[in-house]
Amino acid sequence: MQRTEGDRGRRRSLADMANGGQMRLLPWENERGKPCYLNTDGGPSALARLADEMETVQLGIGADVLREASRILDDPMSPNAEVRYAGVRLAECLRDALRVAESRGMRLPVPDDQDDENGPQTATQGSAGGSA
Repeated sequence: MQRTEGDRGRRRSLADMANGGQMRLLPWENERGKPCYLNTDGGPSALARLADEMETVQLGIGADVLREASRILDDPMSPNAEVRYAGVRLAECLRDALRVAESRGMRLPVPDDQDDENGPQTATQGSAGGSA
């Protein structure tokens, strides 16, 4: 999966904002629905550990909601209200999972060949005689 220009721009702007430090997208929003960031210059902090725990909880809730929604959606006799509720919860969990993925992706080092037209290489693609 290749990054879009918007993804690259967001990563560059966050790097610029941090002035050499690293900004971490937190797994929650502020009261106006805007993303929250943490300056992680000083290394691990209590807030960073809380964010890690929150991400784990969000992903666990997503797995639980998916199991329950699958049960509801597999039953052709499920009432419309239950199907709608399952869809709303799935959308919430997907939003949370995408935020976790974005946050974790932003913390990955940017490879030197990021703009290569063939996309990023895996460790086995770039090595001679490597096995998967």
